[in-house]
Amino acid sequence: MKVHGDGHDIPPPPRKRGFVLVGLLLAGLGAWGGYGHWQRSSLAAETQRKTRDFVPSLRTAAVQRVDAPIDLTLPGETQAFARASIFARATGYVAERRVDIGSRVKAGDVLIRIAAPDLDQELAQAEARIGQLDAQLLQARAMVDQARANVNLANVTNNRTSTLAVQGWASRQNADNSQAGVLSQTANLASAEAGVKVAEANIKAQQATVDRLKALTGFKEVVAPFDGVVTTRSVEVGDLVRADGTGTPLLGMDRDDVLRISVNVPQYAAVGVKPGVEASIKVPQLPDRSFGGRVARSSVALLTASRTLSTQVDVPNRDGALRPGLYVYVTLKIPRSEPAIVVPAEALVFNQTGTQVAVARDDGKAEWRTVHVRRDEGRTIEIDQGLSGDERIVLSPPADLRDGQRIERRPDSQDGKPMQAASR
Repeated sequence: MKVHGDGHDIPPPPRKRGFVLVGLLLAGLGAWGGYGHWQRSSLAAETQRKTRDFVPSLRTAAVQRVDAPIDLTLPGETQAFARASIFARATGYVAERRVDIGSRVKAGDVLIRIAAPDLDQELAQAEARIGQLDAQLLQARAMVDQARANVNLANVTNNRTSTLAVQGWASRQNADNSQAGVLSQTANLASAEAGVKVAEANIKAQQATVDRLKALTGFKEVVAPFDGVVTTRSVEVGDLVRADGTGTPLLGMDRDDVLRISVNVPQYAAVGVKPGVEASIKVPQLPDRSFGGRVARSSVALLTASRTLSTQVDVPNRDGALRPGLYVYVTLKIPRSEPAIVVPAEALVFNQTGTQVAVARDDGKAEWRTVHVRRDEGRTIEIDQGLSGDERIVLSPPADLRDGQRIERRPDSQDGKPMQAASR
């Protein structure tokens, strides 16, 4: 260190070595930063290149074109094919009851016998009245015969008297009297013949009364209107029943050898529901059995409140396995108006463009297509726009799959095997 003239110390000039070290350090840091930026840029470019050139391995499936009937499963309820509430048509007392609830009967079997003494007495009186009217008819016919004889006698007398009056052997007064006698006897004959007609009409009227009473006495035996089972009973032996048709019915019957099943078909399937369409019926309590039937009738017009078609399916039930009032599932096999294109539900993608599927083209590239869903059947979807039916589509396509990107089918893809359409 040097000493100045005034006695102060003078510091030595700074060394250049420190500046060199700092400069080298800054240069190293800059080089390191540039290298890092270059490395990141290279990695980003490589990533972009790999992304651009990446060929994903994806599962594919062939689009299925089906024309088989649509299986539409709906809830339903079994009903008796025929149901009757049986009332008394003869007033009297229950003399005999031959059936109870659950009894199996045939058409014409006697169910209840009614004792009706008042009705029997009325019938006996009516038949006796027929005998009286028959006697009156015989009397009226006898009067006709007598009146006809009187007419013949009056004609003979009139002819003789007229001849004598012309010859001057009888007076003109006697001739006039004999002619008047003919007219009088003719009137008596007409009256007697009218009496016969009145008697015959009375007999017919009384015979109608007798027939009516006989018909009513026939109702003393209450018979089954059809083959079936007795479901209700409300009388016992000795109960008084009346033929006025009011009150509680004596018995209730169901015909269950054939059952009706009522279902409400939604609007989209109502057009294909016609008589003869096959149906399959399942009962939850009978999981191992399936019952076959056919659509027998429908309301034709849809219910405005629910936009459904009231439909009835007839099911044979000769073994009695089904009962009226059961809750069942009815699967209608509705014919298609045209073939449908079916794809797996996992092939659909919903985004801002709409509903799309990725088609695996023959050139190994993917193509996004916008489709329109016609019917959702759960595991499968029916498409009516966007596909022709001979394409293969990508299952569960990735979100970053680009239009025109090359793809590779996985070895486990079902090449050439169309998927099975699910039914609901």
